[in-house]
Amino acid sequence: MLEQIRETHPLVYRNFISLGRENAEHSLGRIMELDRYWAQLERREPPAVLLSGDLLPQDVTVGEECDLLYAGGTLGMLHAAVMAEGYHRDVLLIDRGVAGTSTRDWNISREELLRLTQTGVFSVGELEQVIVRQYNTGWVEFFAEESRRKRLYIDHVLDCAVDADKLLGLAKRKLLASGHGRVLDHTTFRRCYVFPDSVVVETEDESGKVSYIRAQAFVDVMGVLSPVAMQLNRNRPHTHVCPTVGTIASGFADADYDTGEILASTEHADFSAGSGRQLIWEGFPAKGTEYITYLFFYDAVDSDNDKSLLGLFEAYFRKLDTYKRRGPEFVIHRPVFGIIPAYDHDGTGRQKEIAADRVLLFGDAATLGSPLTFCGFGSMVRNLPKLTAGLDEALSRNTLGKRDLESISAYEPNVASMSNLMKYMCYDARSDEPDFVNELMNEVMIVLDTLPHRYRLAMFRDEMKLEELMTVLLKVAWRYPAVLKSTWQKLGAGGTVSFLKNLAGWAISPTR
Repeated sequence: MLEQIRETHPLVYRNFISLGRENAEHSLGRIMELDRYWAQLERREPPAVLLSGDLLPQDVTVGEECDLLYAGGTLGMLHAAVMAEGYHRDVLLIDRGVAGTSTRDWNISREELLRLTQTGVFSVGELEQVIVRQYNTGWVEFFAEESRRKRLYIDHVLDCAVDADKLLGLAKRKLLASGHGRVLDHTTFRRCYVFPDSVVVETEDESGKVSYIRAQAFVDVMGVLSPVAMQLNRNRPHTHVCPTVGTIASGFADADYDTGEILASTEHADFSAGSGRQLIWEGFPAKGTEYITYLFFYDAVDSDNDKSLLGLFEAYFRKLDTYKRRGPEFVIHRPVFGIIPAYDHDGTGRQKEIAADRVLLFGDAATLGSPLTFCGFGSMVRNLPKLTAGLDEALSRNTLGKRDLESISAYEPNVASMSNLMKYMCYDARSDEPDFVNELMNEVMIVLDTLPHRYRLAMFRDEMKLEELMTVLLKVAWRYPAVLKSTWQKLGAGGTVSFLKNLAGWAISPTR
């Protein structure tokens, strides 16, 4: 695969080859696998992978049986470990790669991470061990003239670097040691046959052997590539995306290991890959001399921008020195990447389809987290106690129909409303001046700096109250009236009404 990109993506080739050919090929394979997502969206009809039980071939022999079958061993590993260790449910987890490994690391605050102790499965001491560094403060800053630029400092936001593989390895050990859990690596989900009293899941291992497993319920944690989410949502499981690439590296000449750079833009909108995108950086200190840098942008799924991770990696290596200067000892330890999905709920409640009879979606397959800063990991950590308790109760009562399972959800009305703010960060040349995103976000930072610290903390941890959001919106509109015109241009009548519906749902929600 490396030779395929030598001419088309020379900077990716040059930097990846430094990882060693085997590691480079492995990473490139996973990147290309994720990039097939865009081709999947172009299909008129997604393949049917949820089928009625009467379509199961007569000659099939069902092998193993369990309470819960999980597909996906990243965020799914956390949920499965709690169900096996905490609730003693018989769990089988399959992963098309190696379960318990991730293509990126995570950042979160210590307070938020320690919410995992509420499950009774993880201890404070164990969670402390997966934190590889905690920085002192963080900041957000958007490109503007020096005299107008506002750097907003924020404490206790994404300030703990978590070794994702270490946390997932901890969960995997608990699952296996519980006596109630098994893991099958290199095993791919093919389809699920739904019966009134169970499901039978068809899988295929790396040798091509097909097996059938019976479970009380199937839990899909296959991320953005979930074929189940594609089918349930008519090939539109997401409305917006945040393609993200970066590296864990050492040898930057100007990295600050005491400070996190939560959001940072360094230039005008970029027009090199379509109608325009506002590129944004993140920088986080990690263990030892390691430093993580990300480059990403927010975009609508149906825009004409190049949203491929491979293309974004080429831009990352081309622009990296404008953000962090590589010194003579610069070395890449591994690339990090992903497609962070988002869903625009056009109503007063959840609109995304996340369940069918005896089938439930979690994580990025469900797409109920905010793409702004909290993302899928933060949403899973925050909601894990209720998601596991809810599924255990459903199993006990045998209430595993679609309507029952839909209530076991990470949907939060404040997060759904905040996702509308993400639309303002999706640059659109048809409605936006080249610095629209930078100017607007700079004004938001100025407003937040005039308010008590809890406002900035709540905004960047997706914990805002409705009245707090309205205060910020009104103050920004007062300072920057152009946002009112832009709201109509960017969102249109339908999008504006959708935003108002979200706010109304938030206002009447019992979890407000």
